Amino acid sequence: MPASQSTVSDLMTHTAIAIGREASYKEIVELLHEWKVSAVPVLEGEGRVVGVVSEADLLPKEEFRREEPVLPDQLDEASKAGAVLAEDLMSSPAVTVHADATAAEAARIMARKGVKRLPVVNEVGMLEGVVSRSDLLKVFLRPDEELEEEIRQAVLAELAPGARLDFFVQDGVVVLRGPLRDRALVPLLARAIRSVEGVVDVRMEFDGAVSPA
Repeated sequence: MPASQSTVSDLMTHTAIAIGREASYKEIVELLHEWKVSAVPVLEGEGRVVGVVSEADLLPKEEFRREEPVLPDQLDEASKAGAVLAEDLMSSPAVTVHADATAAEAARIMARKGVKRLPVVNEVGMLEGVVSRSDLLKVFLRPDEELEEEIRQAVLAELAPGARLDFFVQDGVVVLRGPLRDRALVPLLARAIRSVEGVVDVRMEFDGAVSPA
């Protein structure tokens, strides 16, 4: 089966921009602008991550600039409008990930928590780096030729060694075609090919018809 499983350590930025609890609102805005990032981890002690300040944490100061009635569901955001230090602005506890997590696991955490960047921490919560959405998308930069080789060696040779199947990869889309007696293999092949990092989609062509797998 496919062996390509990038970990967060393979993709993350090892030199991460971070701040302390006493960092000021303006200092944080300047850092986000200068480094073109959407969030920064907040550290205490020797580098333990205690929170994250994101653009979303900073926007209430603009949103609630005018003195207007605050609705009940806006209380949390409104409370940050008057904050000037990172410890009052940050979201805590921080949503983090470990370096040995897979890219897929990191992507699921981002999607579930609605964040764009994850601090990468060790077993005791010390910052090791940061992984972003754009970092996770790097797996789709693998050349088609590299994908073909892995599919040939790790998928077809194992699941359908006797089948006379042909396939090609174009822009990450895999098209598999040829005679296949055991149609029960179709979902197995599709699942195995999709698990190859960098594959965008899988299409099966049997009996002259092309259909999504």
